[in-house]
Amino acid sequence: MLISEKNKSLIALFFSALFFGSTFLIVKNLLVSFSPTFIVFMRYVIASIFFLFIGGIPNTRSLKPGVLMGIFLWLGYITQTQGLVTTSTINSGDTAWMIMATILVLVMAIPGLALFYGGLVRSKNMLSVLMQVFVTFSLMSVLWVIYGYSLAFSEGPYNDYVGGLGTAFLSGITGDTVSGSIPEYVFVTFQLTFFALTPALIVGAFAERIKFSSLLVFLAAWGTLVYAPICHMVWGGGIISQMGAVDFAGGTVVHINAGIAALVGSIIIGKRIGYGKDNMAPHNLPFTMIGASLLWAGWFGFNVGSELAADGTAGLVMINTQVATAAAVLGWAACEWIGKGKPSMLGGASGAITGLVAITPACAVVGPIGAIVLGFVAAIIAYWAVTSLKVSLGYDDSLDVFGIHGVAGIVGALGLAILMAPQFGGSGYDDGVTMASQFMVQAKSIGITIIWCGVISFILFKIIDATMGLRVTEEDERTGLDSTSHGESAYRS
Repeated sequence: MLISEKNKSLIALFFSALFFGSTFLIVKNLLVSFSPTFIVFMRYVIASIFFLFIGGIPNTRSLKPGVLMGIFLWLGYITQTQGLVTTSTINSGDTAWMIMATILVLVMAIPGLALFYGGLVRSKNMLSVLMQVFVTFSLMSVLWVIYGYSLAFSEGPYNDYVGGLGTAFLSGITGDTVSGSIPEYVFVTFQLTFFALTPALIVGAFAERIKFSSLLVFLAAWGTLVYAPICHMVWGGGIISQMGAVDFAGGTVVHINAGIAALVGSIIIGKRIGYGKDNMAPHNLPFTMIGASLLWAGWFGFNVGSELAADGTAGLVMINTQVATAAAVLGWAACEWIGKGKPSMLGGASGAITGLVAITPACAVVGPIGAIVLGFVAAIIAYWAVTSLKVSLGYDDSLDVFGIHGVAGIVGALGLAILMAPQFGGSGYDDGVTMASQFMVQAKSIGITIIWCGVISFILFKIIDATMGLRVTEEDERTGLDSTSHGESAYRS
């Protein structure tokens, strides 16, 4: 039975619609492991062959309709694959992980850091430290949305150093906006926690003696003029990233930055009354241990979350974060055992934070053995910094922000240049980069951070001291900031 050309075309259209749908379902179920572009490609290959068969066989005189349909299909393929290439899609697994990572970093600060610091001060200043961390985190969260994110992650006229205001108030960002494989709002919130946590770290340097109002003014200005530019230089396409410096999760942006500001502030504000004479031992080491433990757990959000995906690199970062911290605890305990005869709980907690800081810039480029070495070495150097360097220079960094965050951050940023070598189990260097050249790049990035942060922090402290005053009165300091600054008491007798 012969089929007319007209009927053949109608049959072709009918079966093509049926075939197109069924092929899509088959490909979707059987080829889910392939890329979307490949799936579309296979669908159109099969459909094109089908049209050519219907249109050209067995009657070759009707080849023309089949060829035309094939051309039409391939134009459709090109159009669809263009969309697949240029349109970012949200990955639900990555998104779920990044939401959890963001919450983990938040828990690092409140209550983790607050308890860690609160246990280290005297009982009369417990609430003041909790309040300083709590309100700082809140203040910086709001400033991040207003302009901080834009300064750090948008482009501006001085793009080597700082972004612009194109996304101030999160302008142009909606629930449908994608950053990589996650909603941009999730990325904004994740980076917000870094912006809010870093100034809270600085609080520990001049705990027990700074005016609350002056602290908030300084940290707001510091976040604007120091954190946002350094963040842009490292992660936003600025000069440090252009140099090829490696800082995976915040060695320079967070820890060296905070450590230098803490050192400058502790020197300008001066020592606590009775420092070196009165008993200023921590009043509640169990709080400090709980805080350190929350910081350790939350740091997985900090480091692993910086991969912005749930993938193999995230797994490497996870194991590195764990073993570097564990090695640093052992390293600090060993130093105390040798130097003092007894390892302390305070030393163990200090070692844990040291290891976490040191591995932060390096966690995606070193291997697990390299992470252990880095954590152990960082603990030894940081122990020296808080027990010998601090005494030699004569500054009163109340809770050793510089000695731990600043020094361990430098050790990590420099150490990764060595330990990322393949012979040490690291990821290796980019083409044309050697261990020596990477070390120099890391040193330059540290130098830029120290100078930028040190100079601006000094100026800000001086301006605030001249206009508002940085320090509480001697009477208030002796009484304790819980009652004199906040009208409360952490404990009732």
